[in-house]
Amino acid sequence: MADVNRGNRPLSPHLTIYRPQWTSMTSIFTRITGNALIVTALLIVWWFVAAATGPDAFATADGFITSWFGDLIMFFSVAGIWYHTLAGIRHLIWDSGRMLEVDKSETFGQAMVLIAVLLTIFTVIVL
Repeated sequence: MADVNRGNRPLSPHLTIYRPQWTSMTSIFTRITGNALIVTALLIVWWFVAAATGPDAFATADGFITSWFGDLIMFFSVAGIWYHTLAGIRHLIWDSGRMLEVDKSETFGQAMVLIAVLLTIFTVIVL
């Protein structure tokens, strides 16, 4: 049946008044890092396939991976791995029924971002 009141409905406020929360932003960033890690995995597979193919193909792949842009990609990949791992741990904690209160979830999201940054710096500098 046709909706005769379609023009009289109030519009949803949507993004104009929405205040991003830590839980929503960390969830969105978890999805972004997951997809970015797929791209990184493809680059690593390309590197291995090039190594198996021959010296010319390997020189091309290795030249890209060890360039400044490749180093930048690998740095952010390390950050993405740590962040995505911590987000997975957070979801396991939530699945067990713990830390579901808003204040605890937001605090855990902030801690997750901070710990991911610290672990990334530790990995890049020490290891």
